[in-house]
Order: sequence, then structure tokens, then C-alpha cells
Amino acid sequence: MLLSGKKALITGSSRGIGKEIAKKFLTEGASVWGICTKPSAAKSELEEIAKENNCEFYELYANAQDSEQWTSVIKQALEASGGFDVLVNNAGITKDGLSFRMKKEDWDAVLNVNLSSAFLASQIISSDMIRKRSGSIINMSSIVGIHGQGGQVNYAASKAGLIGFTKSLAKETGSRGVRVNAIAPGFIETDMTAVLNEELKKTMLEAVPLKRAGLPEDIANAAVFLASDLSTYITGQVLGVDGGMGC
Repeated sequence: MLLSGKKALITGSSRGIGKEIAKKFLTEGASVWGICTKPSAAKSELEEIAKENNCEFYELYANAQDSEQWTSVIKQALEASGGFDVLVNNAGITKDGLSFRMKKEDWDAVLNVNLSSAFLASQIISSDMIRKRSGSIINMSSIVGIHGQGGQVNYAASKAGLIGFTKSLAKETGSRGVRVNAIAPGFIETDMTAVLNEELKKTMLEAVPLKRAGLPEDIANAAVFLASDLSTYITGQVLGVDGGMGC
């Protein structure tokens, strides 16, 4: 098992990519603390996977838009776990719209959940990792944060911000043994992409050299690699998992 004995904190763990990362981490032997907004349908499934692999799964609840609540729950998780080896900043939302029509509250909500929550979680968890001189932080960016996307200026800004955040934090923590990397998914089959119209999906798939949409499992596999000892000399990088869209 690649993550045997490790402890991981995963934000946005209740569905989609976050849920798949939690499943994969548990299968690889890590105990997982997942944070989501409310009790999830995934909880019992993840607890069963943990039991099968002799590790633990705990589900905690916080609203990423409420900074005080968010930091309080992160601190509770840190204390309960005794310290994390891996942090996955995966919490994210979309509130799409053309920039000249976008409401300020939609801009703020996306930046708070997608970017500020990662800053707050990393600030707390990295301090402990630095003390132990070991740890891996994985930030979930997007191909949209690299190339942009019409109708998603808030989402693109948040995901581009995560890339700059990743590279800067990697420079701050590298000498203390803490690695910080980002994953930039392309077109992945999740609840977020399920709402897209068929014409847009077809257009997006035409831009994918591998000619298929990615699966949450594809992202989870990349996260396992970055969390494991297979990547101990990798930091400050953005790993594109996009079927070639970004090439």
C-alpha cells in the first residue's frame, strides 16, 4: 500500500473528485479526515472501505465560506488526528456567468471556497508539517486556471490563484521538508460537468487528444502519487490530468 500509516485531510470529500480521492487513499492504507458542508451519502461507503483496509475515516462539517467555522474545524481535525501527512485542498464550487453580468456575491463565493479555504487550511496544517519537517499538500486547480474559460472568470481566477499559491508555498516550505503541488484536471465526468449541455460537452471532447472525458479516478491516481513517497523530489509543480488538452 502506497499510503500505509499516513493520515490525510481532504476538503470537499463528499462527492466527485474529493470522494474518489478519499476512496483511493483509504484503499492505499491512509486514514482520512474528510470535510464537507453536511452529512453525506458517501460516509457509510467510505467507512466500510476504511474498515476493509484497516484504517479510519472521519467526516467533519464546515462551510468553506465561513472562515471562522472553517478554521475551527480544521484545527479540531488537526488535534484529533495528531497531525496530518497529507492535505488535499479540493473544496470547490462554480457560479458561472459572463463577467459583465456577474454578481459580486458570486465572485466572492467562488474565490472564498476555491482559494481562500485552501489558504486557511494550508496555513494551519503546514505549520504542523513544518514542525515535523514532513508533509505533502495537494491543491486542486483546473485547466481553466491555465487557459481560461468564457463565462467562468471567477472560477478561472480562483484556480489560477491556486497555481500561484502552490508555487509560492512550495518555496516557503521546501527547506522544511514539506512539498506543495497542484493538480489541474481537464474535462472530468463529475456533477459539475454533468449539467453542461451536450453541444458544449462535444466541443470540449473534440479538444481532448485522448478523445474521452476523464474520470474522478484519474485525478485520484495522480493525488496518490503526489501524496506518496514516489514523489519525494517533486514540489511546486502543476500536474495536468487532462487527456492532452493542455499540450
